[in-house]
Amino acid sequence: MEDIKKILVVSRMTKDCRLAVHHGISLARKYGAELFVIHVVHNPFGRKGWSLPTVSLEKEYQKILKDAKADLDRIISQEKGAGLKITELIKEGEPTGEILKTIGEHNIDLMIMLAHEEGRIEHLVFGRSNEDLIRKMPCSILLVKK
Repeated sequence: MEDIKKILVVSRMTKDCRLAVHHGISLARKYGAELFVIHVVHNPFGRKGWSLPTVSLEKEYQKILKDAKADLDRIISQEKGAGLKITELIKEGEPTGEILKTIGEHNIDLMIMLAHEEGRIEHLVFGRSNEDLIRKMPCSILLVKK
């Protein structure tokens, strides 16, 4: 693992993602690696084809994102203050594609993300799939169980 120089943690802006971020911080400190934390904002309400009124759902979705980002920012600022180099990346788009693009752009050696089963509702709303991402991954992966 000494050849791990750049680590990417995939944050899904949920409270459970703190665990993945903490694993990333721990490994970055241990191996002197640069740490990147990415969150891809995928707005399911911006897709064409929604025939239901979604105004209240979209507001709730934005509130969840804002609260989770504030929580993540607290963790990151605390570690930055302690001297760890962390780059926070906020991208918009389809999560799998944006994560793969980021891995290539930053020459990431290790990606860390939560390992969990996704239900159909989560896949519909958040538009992501661990399975799809893992199949296409060009670097090593650490899946964190919650």
